[in-house]
Amino acid sequence: MWAAGQPLTANGIMSRQFTEFCKGAVAVRMKQRIYTDTSVIGGCFDEEFAEASGRLLNTFKTGEAIIVVSDLTLLELQGAPSRVRAALEDIPLAHREDVELTEEAATLAEHYIAAGVVVETKRVDAQHIALATISRVDVLVSWNFKHIVNLQRIHGYNSVNLRFGYPLLEIRTPQEVVSYETE
Repeated sequence: MWAAGQPLTANGIMSRQFTEFCKGAVAVRMKQRIYTDTSVIGGCFDEEFAEASGRLLNTFKTGEAIIVVSDLTLLELQGAPSRVRAALEDIPLAHREDVELTEEAATLAEHYIAAGVVVETKRVDAQHIALATISRVDVLVSWNFKHIVNLQRIHGYNSVNLRFGYPLLEIRTPQEVVSYETE
């Protein structure tokens, strides 16, 4: 019989052996999967955003986190200066996950537009959000304050996500995601 204060398992009271095992277990931290839009990669070469963007890209280079890159981002980078493209190319493929715009993501993006979260001319921004949502990343990072990292829009995107059975999407700037533990 269970009593208040006792930990539960699916079958009732947790065994003493399992409790002791858990006390000695080392916590395993999964690598974060971070959807990174074009503004973050280009931010490496912008005085205002260079430090945080550079730190974040370094976490991908070292394998501390996985960068999730969409075909939309790669398309946008085609017109970027070579040093911006090189910033992404410096990340080992083992620490990178590529995702493609699917019909499901395109439909979700249209739902954002229909709900008035973003206007039709910002469809690509809506598609970035939809891709990150459907890919179930841990967080999407961007420096796009007008259409992505904007509290009102974040609430709108997540409202649509919930309405259509998708999870909430964490949306942040690189500055909020990089680790400052060693300082």
